[in-house]
Amino acid sequence: MFQGFSQGAVDFLWGVRFNNERSWFEAHKQEYLDLVIAPLQELGRQVHAAMTAAYPKEQLNLHVSRIYRDARRLHGRGPYKDHLWFTIRPEQEGWTHVPAFYFEIAPEYHSLGMGYYGAEPVTMAKFRSRIDRDPAPMEKLARRLSRQHRFALEGEMYKRPKGGPPAPCSFPGTTGKTSTLTWDRNCEGSLFTPSWLGQAEESFLFLKPYYDYFLLPPWRPSPGCLPLIPLALGSAPGGRILFEKFYIFSTKPLDIRLSFVVHYSQKG
Repeated sequence: MFQGFSQGAVDFLWGVRFNNERSWFEAHKQEYLDLVIAPLQELGRQVHAAMTAAYPKEQLNLHVSRIYRDARRLHGRGPYKDHLWFTIRPEQEGWTHVPAFYFEIAPEYHSLGMGYYGAEPVTMAKFRSRIDRDPAPMEKLARRLSRQHRFALEGEMYKRPKGGPPAPCSFPGTTGKTSTLTWDRNCEGSLFTPSWLGQAEESFLFLKPYYDYFLLPPWRPSPGCLPLIPLALGSAPGGRILFEKFYIFSTKPLDIRLSFVVHYSQKG
């Protein structure tokens, strides 16, 4: 049973942040196993069990992060993560196309929520197009959100605009490359008690209607999103440029936005 995290777990995460090397980690590995990963896994298992009991028809799977970073993508960072998480999400290839429930613990905060992470621009464009075509369902969810003080709708913006001006959208947090409902808190209080399990379960159940809305249907031609066949467009030195993917997002008769992926191929 989940008994809460401890100050020792937070101390370990601070330690790995400032001593991110193998010798320190090996000397403190038992702390990681007992104080961090064990309660994280137990919290994830119990929350996942509550979700599957409440929604038995949903195919939701639990995924717990590893502390080891991908050695191919260190980019000057140490080999260990100083924050860990679990997600509850559908099991399918290309999981960044679907929303996920998550819990994360770091040295200075813990966070819980639901949303898109690492989604491709075309996924977010389709999400915004859905809101633009019929804003009423999102307006209803926004009103429900405004009546509570736990979660906020947030989104990470693109560093540079993608393909022209952003789609018209009256919901902040849905116009960037991510869109999440997030609850952030300091590492203190109920996190260190068994009662945090109940708060996490209650929070995920509250987020379920938003998850249902964020869960877009599989990609297929629709009135608001029409895929076109690949096209050749001009030429370039040593080769030609092709539209590998080309989509039209239309929410109004005169409001058309284009999204495409360009592929450059050398002449054989």
